[in-house]
Amino acid sequence: MIEVELKSVVDDWAGRRAAVEAAGGTLEFEGRLEDRRYDMADRSLASRDHLLRLRTYRAASGTRAELDWKGPTRRAQGYKQREELGVPLGDGAAFAEILDRLGYVVTTSIDRDVAQYRLHGATVRFERYPRLDDLVEVEGEPAEIERAIATLGMPREGYSADRLSDFVGRYEARTGRRAAICDAELEADDVRA
Repeated sequence: MIEVELKSVVDDWAGRRAAVEAAGGTLEFEGRLEDRRYDMADRSLASRDHLLRLRTYRAASGTRAELDWKGPTRRAQGYKQREELGVPLGDGAAFAEILDRLGYVVTTSIDRDVAQYRLHGATVRFERYPRLDDLVEVEGEPAEIERAIATLGMPREGYSADRLSDFVGRYEARTGRRAAICDAELEADDVRA
């Protein structure tokens, strides 16, 4: 499957969620989303722009996990595109242990609170990180993405095919503060203070 997406900074979390809900958006998940990106010690996956991710969804209703592989990133007609394969897992913690025993290491941790909707055939996910601008990711076919973006009501030029690291860089340049995309980064900053 080819993943096609755009991201933007969210100017009004509650207001934009309300717009999605008023347009018939269906809430698919609300809770904590934790990503652990794995690679070999020599970063051989990253050197080929491949990503191996263990994703854990935590909600009041329970916890579930997925393992995903993503191929090299492409940009086409202004959209970020990557081949993606995923499989649901019964026990993410056990699979993390398997990856560890195979020699994989966590290279990036990402923790955020999310609200994920289905709207006009697209997935719209609002993301709130420990210390970063709130973001919205819109994924689907280009026509579905554009319909969802129109419903959100934010300027189209604010959406991009940029990576999370690009949003981090802009946040840090604008605020002069270090971004925190996972709980551990925020906790480390608190210890240093």
